Amino acid sequence: MLITDSLLLDYKRCSRRAFLNLHGDPTQQDQERDFLDRLRQENKRHIASVLDTYYPHYERLPFSQSSWQEKAQATEVLMQQGVDCIYKGILWVDDQCSNSIEWRENSPRILPFGYDYLGKPHLLIKQPGQSKFGDWFYYPISIHLGRKAKPEYKLVATFYAQLLAIIQESTPPIAELIIRPLKHSSVDIVQWLPKLQLILEECVTILETADEPDVFIARQRCNLCRWYSYCHAIAQSQQHLSLVPGVTPSRYQSLQEIGILTTDSLAKANLDSIKELMGTELAEKLQQQAHSLVHNHPLARPQSQYNLPEILSPRRIELYFDIEAEPERNVDYLLGVVVVDRLTQTQIFYPFLAETPEEEGVIWQQFLELVNTYDHAPIFHFSDYEKDTIKRLGKLYKTPDPQIQHLLSRLIDLHHCVITSVILPVENYSLKSLANWLGFHWRDAGISGDQCVCWYDQWLTTGDRSCLSSILRYNEDDCLATLHLKNWLLEFFSKIEFSS
Repeated sequence: MLITDSLLLDYKRCSRRAFLNLHGDPTQQDQERDFLDRLRQENKRHIASVLDTYYPHYERLPFSQSSWQEKAQATEVLMQQGVDCIYKGILWVDDQCSNSIEWRENSPRILPFGYDYLGKPHLLIKQPGQSKFGDWFYYPISIHLGRKAKPEYKLVATFYAQLLAIIQESTPPIAELIIRPLKHSSVDIVQWLPKLQLILEECVTILETADEPDVFIARQRCNLCRWYSYCHAIAQSQQHLSLVPGVTPSRYQSLQEIGILTTDSLAKANLDSIKELMGTELAEKLQQQAHSLVHNHPLARPQSQYNLPEILSPRRIELYFDIEAEPERNVDYLLGVVVVDRLTQTQIFYPFLAETPEEEGVIWQQFLELVNTYDHAPIFHFSDYEKDTIKRLGKLYKTPDPQIQHLLSRLIDLHHCVITSVILPVENYSLKSLANWLGFHWRDAGISGDQCVCWYDQWLTTGDRSCLSSILRYNEDDCLATLHLKNWLLEFFSKIEFSS
């Protein structure tokens, strides 16, 4: 078996993904989302920026269409020549090499026996010292798009260092990461070698079995995985506890230890036994969530901090606000508002769209003009992002602070209202999940906010106005979904207040 850096990275993030990538049926994968390709393009730009800034005189392998074995040999030739900086080198260690007598006499065994290993560090940097090549050695640099030196990045960097140690018969004292924005971060090899050894042993054990690792659905981690639909279908068939909002991997393990294995068993479990594990408040919250899922029925949370019938009481004019942003360019390019007039029974969508990032200030002023026209109307939105964006744009474009404070006082965050006041039979409390359960559906099925980011990039690149039309349609539906959620909440809590 060939153990690669990408396989190891997948395993550190999700053992099941690594297993399926190696043994799964590719026809069961989801179609790759455009956002993944966009991330790859961003990563290429980031790497190019690193090279231009720090290593403009790097040297590449002399050929590109050869096998990785030939590329590994070419990499070692460049190392023997003492090239200062090698870009896109290949590190290959077969079992015979990693098991050599010379190597085992000089270093503890880290790589499990019986496997070949392949690593593709972005850079190999020459340093004074000793190796089989002479009075120099190499250490690896990995370049990542993230803004934090994540554990999985450090693990793979240590893997590169171990491969280098075998190839050059000298262990590099460090490995380096370069994350955004052009930030260097050292990896303590001594600290990470034992962790690498443990992960590798676990990885090869799992990958050589015939059984798929257990499923666990985590919204953030699984969001872009191409095995998501396949795993999610299994989780649903099992009534898997990871589909209960609030069940983290550690809580999942604790619930398993007391025999709670499904959503139904969590709903029916003795509450006192769960309280002993995680305290009264969390135990009650998780069991109520499981009960709501099993019976497909909403539940009001006891002791809500809001008087929702009063907060959500109908006004003649109500505004529903949603934003589309492009994080890489740090621009909020669409400020969408649906103005609801309950007297005339009209809903009008106002899309303030920056067709170029430089127009952000223009649409901010247009947005202010609209919301100030309805000076006392509440502004409903979903999540903290709208609030944070108003603060950012107000500061950036020097809007008077009293005007910003008045605007902020009109905001009503329906996400916060929901999570503190009601339990719904959903797997997560995103706007899409909530609105879909309530019967609202976006006109473009299967589309999420990251697709809008891709559409905006396509518009800027190609000038295709159909991309803008798709973004506007999606944003309007976000506003209308927020309206749909607000109306349902008002009706639900008004009935509770009336019955009490």
